[in-house]
Amino acid sequence: MKKCLLILVALSLILMFNACGKKAAKVAPVQEPVVERVEEPTTQVERPVLSEEEIFQQKSLEELNKDQILKRINFDFDKYTVREDMKAILQANANWLLKFASVEVLVEGHCDERGTIEYNIALGEKRAEAAKNYLVSLGMKAAKIKIISYGKNKPLVQGEDEASYFQNRRAEFIITKK
Repeated sequence: MKKCLLILVALSLILMFNACGKKAAKVAPVQEPVVERVEEPTTQVERPVLSEEEIFQQKSLEELNKDQILKRINFDFDKYTVREDMKAILQANANWLLKFASVEVLVEGHCDERGTIEYNIALGEKRAEAAKNYLVSLGMKAAKIKIISYGKNKPLVQGEDEASYFQNRRAEFIITKK
């Protein structure tokens, strides 16, 4: 038994000296590799500037009408004469239409919700006709302009106030042929 005890003490001392005697080697921290960003020179591709004619040719009728190249005009209550402040809009519309002589257009006449359906259909037609006649007076060919009246059937905005009524009393220009 003494022999076992002696062996145990000897082993304990050996382990103790081994554990205390060695110092842990210092491990240098691993450095992340340096990544160098190389930016390639950017070359700007210059897109050719398209002319108004080229843009016109590339767009569909739907796109042209969605872009509202031709602006709408508004009318006074129960009137179909072109307002003075709307003549500049018609002039701009005519300038554009004359530039693209192949274009055909539909002028839609609209009214606000007041009045009978029949009365407003007739008034909308007179508004479309007045807008057409003004365009013709500016050099447009009458054969390139068709008219239709929707009366009060297609309001632009909903509302029972003067601002809403004014927006609904209008003539709109729809490109029907390029």
